[in-house]
Amino acid sequence: MGRKKIQITRIVDERNRQVTFMKRKFGLMKKAYELSVLCDCEIALIIFNSSNKLFQYASTDMDKVLLKYTEYNEPHESRTNSDIVEVSHRAIYFRLQPSIHPLLCQNISVSVVIREV
Repeated sequence: MGRKKIQITRIVDERNRQVTFMKRKFGLMKKAYELSVLCDCEIALIIFNSSNKLFQYASTDMDKVLLKYTEYNEPHESRTNSDIVEVSHRAIYFRLQPSIHPLLCQNISVSVVIREV
């Protein structure tokens, strides 16, 4: 049985938001660990909760990874929340496009028939 999809919006209830934060923080850190081990890469994860409490994970020494980051001068991939939302919307559009196109063509042909009558 698959998991239920949830809507990605801010959780209003503070207690539920805190519980979700703790569970997802743990899951994110676990995924970061797995990625670092499986792909032999360095990872630095910095999280501030809504109370500005700091949580961090680093696959190696955090200071060394951050120093490497600040000294990096080449172009690199960088994402924000709005980038992720845009990519998600684009993926939905392309997934739905094959089923929408025939409907649009059918709608156009119906419009043409109506105009001819």
